[in-house]
Amino acid sequence: MKAVVIHEAGVPEVLKLESRPVPQPDAGQILIRVKAFGLNRSELFTRQGLSPVSSVRFPRILGIEAVGIVESAPDGEFEQGDIVATAMGGMGRAFDGGYAEYTCVPATQVQKLETDLPWEVLGAIPEMLQTAWGSLFKSLRLETGERLLIRGGTTSVGLAAAAIAKNQGAIVAATTRKTGHEKLLRNNGTDQVFIDNGQIADQVKEVFPCGVDKVLELIGTTTLLDSLQCTRSRGIVCMTGMVGDQWALQDFSPMDAIPTAVSLTTYSGGAEDFMRTPLQDLVQQIEKGTLRPQIGQVFELDQIVEAHRCMEENRAGGKIVILT
Repeated sequence: MKAVVIHEAGVPEVLKLESRPVPQPDAGQILIRVKAFGLNRSELFTRQGLSPVSSVRFPRILGIEAVGIVESAPDGEFEQGDIVATAMGGMGRAFDGGYAEYTCVPATQVQKLETDLPWEVLGAIPEMLQTAWGSLFKSLRLETGERLLIRGGTTSVGLAAAAIAKNQGAIVAATTRKTGHEKLLRNNGTDQVFIDNGQIADQVKEVFPCGVDKVLELIGTTTLLDSLQCTRSRGIVCMTGMVGDQWALQDFSPMDAIPTAVSLTTYSGGAEDFMRTPLQDLVQQIEKGTLRPQIGQVFELDQIVEAHRCMEENRAGGKIVILT
């Protein structure tokens, strides 16, 4: 099979297209013929050498998600030809992941899908939707009628979260740095758009005088402190994203930074969270047009270097998908 292998950390060119044996599934595993997969910033960080050495060793086939067709299931959990999705659980880190024509994963992290959606759409959704769903309903515990602010609303996760939250009856606000993105946000379920200059708490309080109930923070530490100031008493801020490329807060003083009775949490879903995500229900929302995944660019497997460069330079305008 063709596979993208990384032997050392570095620039996009360290990703090498190689010929590798097709893996053979053991008991409890599923061999998937990969049809598509999305790119994720965690893979970018691994490629750059920023992942902990204890969690990933080279050489490695990267890729924390994949969609495709079941080739073999020794224990009979799935039928050959089933359309499936998989994500997390050590893919691309503890063991070889989705950047290949075949991948072998535990059956406990595979969901079967009944759908006619094209592979470029299916390839965009496993990690994106589990992140959006888990952030909203596991960490933020979002309820119908609550006021939600999505910081980083034009990210692929942000757009998905807006649509999912709107379909659940929330009042959705979202941020963007560009006025030209307002239509995109509103088309994906956003009721209120804030133009983000890094400090939007005053803007938010003009519309929501007591603050919002919940904040989904997708930019990261560069805006986290301001997001805390946007939140009402007994509200929750969930930090999920890290597109700001700053890992730590400098001179963090919790008593000053966190308003009284505002809760701060995080979300970084694993295989169990992926399996709890109602992926089939969300696929049906996509088929009905009430959930529209924002796909940026689609590449072939042998264009992986170009695709990673596109992700690193934030040029995609949505989720990057690779077709095998």
